[in-house]
Amino acid sequence: MINRLWCGTAVPTLWRDPWRYSINYYNKSSLYSIITFYLSDDIKEFLTGEGIQIPDQPVAFDYLSFCKSINVTVINNIISIGSPSTYNQFLLQKEFYDLIIRKCSELKHLNMISIKHQIFYFPEAKTRLESLCELKCDTSIDSSYFYGLARICQNIQRLTVINKVVKANHGIAKLIEAQRNLKYFEWEDDFEEEYFTEEDPYEKVLLALEKNAEILNHLRIFFLYVEDFEHTLPQKIFPKFHKLKTLILEDFIFLNQEQFKTLVYRDLEVLNIDHISLNAVSIMIENSGGQLREILLRYYDYLYEEHDFDEDSLILIRKIYEHCPSIERLSLAFSPSKQHFIEFENLLKVCQNLKSLLIIPYFREEKYEKVYEYGEELLKILIRSASTNLREIRFFDQFKFSLKILEEFFENWRGRSALTILTFDSIYGREDYVNLINKYKNDDGVIKDFRCELFRRYIYF
Repeated sequence: MINRLWCGTAVPTLWRDPWRYSINYYNKSSLYSIITFYLSDDIKEFLTGEGIQIPDQPVAFDYLSFCKSINVTVINNIISIGSPSTYNQFLLQKEFYDLIIRKCSELKHLNMISIKHQIFYFPEAKTRLESLCELKCDTSIDSSYFYGLARICQNIQRLTVINKVVKANHGIAKLIEAQRNLKYFEWEDDFEEEYFTEEDPYEKVLLALEKNAEILNHLRIFFLYVEDFEHTLPQKIFPKFHKLKTLILEDFIFLNQEQFKTLVYRDLEVLNIDHISLNAVSIMIENSGGQLREILLRYYDYLYEEHDFDEDSLILIRKIYEHCPSIERLSLAFSPSKQHFIEFENLLKVCQNLKSLLIIPYFREEKYEKVYEYGEELLKILIRSASTNLREIRFFDQFKFSLKILEEFFENWRGRSALTILTFDSIYGREDYVNLINKYKNDDGVIKDFRCELFRRYIYF
């Protein structure tokens, strides 16, 4: 419907991974028609006899020949178009997976969450799965499935595991251990019920990761179940991940502050850790190789546990501009003292690539009466020294801005990149503030967005 050259170029690109788009696959009957077109006549006849809808629609391209991925969840959504029956959908799943594996010249990406068929037994599966480089799975799948994959798939570079149960899944550990080129690993616990298990659910996984320590670049871990075991393995294993570029640890309580200080990652670009002291962060930054682009840390929950917060936060600010000149995204906690403002301005002057900034102030009670004064000083520093690359600022409510000062700030920001501001202070929902903000949203795009979130957690990156 446009021109043939454009169409011939776009179709192979779109169909390389046709399941990745943010669309409602439940009602994509055209996709269902395209896939069923490839089924053999005898299979179509069998499925029709079972009461499954099989459209008779020709296709303009050999679409599935371009496909390099399988997403079980999305394909199951498309399959539901053919029949509401669970049994019929089970039949269709088998035929669809078999078909896609046969038609794909090589399989690169597999999202097998909620899979019910052992696809590695399908004809040609071994040839296709050998080229797999990205896998997303969950631990509700039986271990035997992963043992089967471990025999075939040994060149996975990106592995994401959603942990649905506390019980250890030895198959997952075996699959991790079998990899020769694992660069990206994510583990996310996703369960709510109370569980009891006699076996540490993480031990085998951590030991398998240790075998990949010399090649792993990206590590994200979110462990929930920690109550009944002494987890000493992280203290032994984490210092071995020398090649890490990304370290994301959510609610990770397996390392104490002294142990965090032993982590030396010279290639680190992204540091995102919950529950870590300012002092430990400063040492990790000093031990990094100067390539950090993102430092996203949740300071707020434990600010009040810091014995020397003022001094430690000053040291942290200095470490950032001394060792991270290329920083692009930063969460920063500091007191509203004269020295802190000076060091904050030094940071802005040095870190000219900074695009997103989260500011978490730490005020003692006696300073609350000066929140507008501190807010004015902060905005003046941003106008004087912030890079033109700065496009997003997030504030906690201890910094407040009067209408007059906020308008002066917007006026002085004119000519820079449109700014997004996030806060959870309800004062900015007042009519006079809303009118001012809307004025600068519509006036040369000074403000791209100004949002007041209801909860602190939405302010964090």
